[in-house]
Amino acid sequence: MAGKLWLDKKPETNRDLLAIIFASILFYMVLHSLNAVAGAAGKVLEVLSPFAGGIALAYILDPFVRWMSHCILKDRKSLRWIAILSAYVLFVLLIVLLVWLIVPQVISSVATLVTSLPGYIENVQETLLFVQNTYGVNLQGLILALDNYEQLIGRAYSMAVAASPEIVAYLRAAVSNVVTVFTAVASSVYMLASKDKLLHQLRTIVHAVLPRNVAENTLRICRIANENFTGFYVGRVIDSAIVGAILFVILQILGISFAPLISVLVGVTNVIPFFGPFIGAIPSLLILLFVNPLQALEFLVIIICLQQVDGNFIGPKILGRSIGISALWVLFAVVLGGNLFGLVGMIMGVPLFATLYGLAGELIRWCLDLRGVDAEGVRIAREEDDLEAVHIQGDEDASQEVPRS
Repeated sequence: MAGKLWLDKKPETNRDLLAIIFASILFYMVLHSLNAVAGAAGKVLEVLSPFAGGIALAYILDPFVRWMSHCILKDRKSLRWIAILSAYVLFVLLIVLLVWLIVPQVISSVATLVTSLPGYIENVQETLLFVQNTYGVNLQGLILALDNYEQLIGRAYSMAVAASPEIVAYLRAAVSNVVTVFTAVASSVYMLASKDKLLHQLRTIVHAVLPRNVAENTLRICRIANENFTGFYVGRVIDSAIVGAILFVILQILGISFAPLISVLVGVTNVIPFFGPFIGAIPSLLILLFVNPLQALEFLVIIICLQQVDGNFIGPKILGRSIGISALWVLFAVVLGGNLFGLVGMIMGVPLFATLYGLAGELIRWCLDLRGVDAEGVRIAREEDDLEAVHIQGDEDASQEVPRS
C-alpha cells in the first residue's frame, strides 16, 4: 500500500528528475525573492481590500439573511431582497444605538472628569493616606505628586495639541476612504444577493482546476472553516450582548457611575477571547478609581465574578462545541494572532487556529493509519494482514504435503 504513494516512489525517468530539478529551482527563486513576492502580494491585497471588507460584511450578515429567508420568507427567492434589506437596516440601527449610548456618555464622562477633577484627586489622596496610615506603606511621594494636578493637566493638554495634526490627518484619511467603504457595502450586497451563484461558480472552478480528490478535500476544508468561523462569531456576539446586559443591570442596581458606558465597553470588547473583558474593564476601572475608589473596588469584584460565570456557564452554553479546542489553545491562538496581526489577529485567530488544529489531527491520524499503529504506538491488526497470513500459512501447508504414490 505504501508503494502506491507518490512520496514513496523513486524517480525512474529523466522526466521525473527534470521535474524535481525545476521544482527545486522554483522553490529557491521564491525564497530568494521573498521580500519582492510579499511586496507584490501586499499591493494586490491593498487593491482588493474593499472587496475583502465586502466579504467580511456579507459574512457577518449572512446568518441573519439565511434565518429570515428560511423562517419568515419560506425560502422564496423572489423575496430574498427583503431579508437583505432587513439585515442592513438592523446592522445600521445597531451601530446607531451603540453610538447613541457611547458618545453622550463619553462627552458626559469627560466633562465630569474635568469639572470634578480636584475632588476626585482629593478622594484618591485620602485613600492613599488611609493606606499609608493603616499599613505603614510610604506613599508620600505619590500624594505630593497629585498636588500638582494642574501641571498634569497642562502636560495632557500639550500632548493633545501635539497630537492634533495626526488626528486631523487620520480624519482626512477616513473621509478619503468613503469610496472604499461604499465599494465594500455595494460588493457585500451583490455577494448576499448572488450567494448561491457565486458559491456554485467557485465550486466549479475548484473541480475544473484541481484533481478530484484534492478538489473534494479543498471544499471539505472550506466547509469546516465556515462552520468554525460562523459558530465562533455568532456565539461570541450573543455571549457579549448577554454579558453587557447583565453588567448594565448590576451596575444600575448598585448605583455605580457611568453604567451605560462601562457595560457597552465591556460588552463590545468581550468579543475577543480571554483579553477582551480586561481590555474594556481596565479603562472603566481607572475612571471609577478617580470618581469613587469604593465603586472601583465593587466594579472589580463584579467583573471578576461575571467573567467566571461567563467562562464556566454562559460561554460554554452558547458556543457549545463549535470550536472544539481547549482553553490553552484558545489562549495560544489569541496571543499568536495578536502578535502577528494585532486586533484583527486576536479576533480571527481562534476560528482559524481551530480549523488548522482539526486538519493537523486528520494528518496525524492518516500518518498513524499509514504506519499501521494507534495513538499509543501499538500495532493495529488489519483484515488484509489476516488474509495475507492465512494465504502464507496455506502455502506453507501445501508445500509440506507429501505427494501420495
